[in-house]
Amino acid sequence: MANLPLPNVQSLAECTSFQQTVLPYLAQLQYLPVSLGEAGWNLDNLKAVYIATNPLTSALALCTVLADRFWSLLPTIYNVHFAAWARLSGIRTQTLDTIAVISVLWSARLTYNYWRRGGYSIGSEDYRWKIVRAQVNNTFLFALFDFGFIACIQSLLLLLLASPSYVFVILANSQGPETFGLPDLAFSRAIFFFLIIEFFADQQQWNFQTAKHEYLNNARIPEPYKDQYTPEDLERGFVVSGLWSWSRHPNFVAEQAIWLTLYLWCAYRTENYVQWTGLGILGLLGIFQGSTRLTESITASKYPEYSEYQARVGRFLPRFSAEAKTKSKGKKKAAPVDDEQSVESTENKKSK
Repeated sequence: MANLPLPNVQSLAECTSFQQTVLPYLAQLQYLPVSLGEAGWNLDNLKAVYIATNPLTSALALCTVLADRFWSLLPTIYNVHFAAWARLSGIRTQTLDTIAVISVLWSARLTYNYWRRGGYSIGSEDYRWKIVRAQVNNTFLFALFDFGFIACIQSLLLLLLASPSYVFVILANSQGPETFGLPDLAFSRAIFFFLIIEFFADQQQWNFQTAKHEYLNNARIPEPYKDQYTPEDLERGFVVSGLWSWSRHPNFVAEQAIWLTLYLWCAYRTENYVQWTGLGILGLLGIFQGSTRLTESITASKYPEYSEYQARVGRFLPRFSAEAKTKSKGKKKAAPVDDEQSVESTENKKSK
């Protein structure tokens, strides 16, 4: 392991030093294409190049070639890459293996949810882009924004979210055999808990929208949902029951909590709570703040009762001083079936 392309760190603080763990290896990006060309299709040669390249550098190379359509898979690709690189390099760490498994579950849930909402259909587009495009009202400026944010910033952000795994690689290499202790178990189970919350929040949203669309089209509540919703619920136009009675965006809360917990796990292990890997979670929190405000402004303009829902239920965290409303006072005309809240379950990590 002495010849691995990893920094020779002497303390926990050095494990999170950008100058020591990142900058010295960026030059490998310049030579990586040549090395891959020389390796050709020989698997042994490709493996040698893979191991000889710093894992963050190779992840950064992936970041520049993977397309936006893979956004629900990218963090998992990076986390699995770090775990695979460590194993091939002789570094065994249960932490990386655990993160990789949880990431696979995260991508499976998110990709399936995005697919059933039609996210992979040809010509599909997040409904908010129409609003943003109309506000920009300049094709050239929007094209620059589209390229800068989606093609560059978003891909880099997704890599930064997974960057704590790179620090775990450095830790495992510098400290020797790893002990997966009780704190590690607590952090990993917390991430899994938030993943479960996200699953149920998305499913509750899906069930409501399915029942609502059927009700709007056929004036009847589907049999599986008759015990869950009344005509008043469906005519309101947005879900306010289950997890949605505690938070207006429970899936958003869980999504942010997953990546915040991963960062805090890394911070705990390195005893450094302010480090460069935190740029990913800071960017994610900022994007969720902006996108949620835009989403709610659109939703409030369509649904008369949404402002009351906003007053009763917290945007992210519960308001224990107010009881969430679950029944409308009277029947109101429902909004068109292509409402904004119905696609919220596909937002999560893309959040754009």
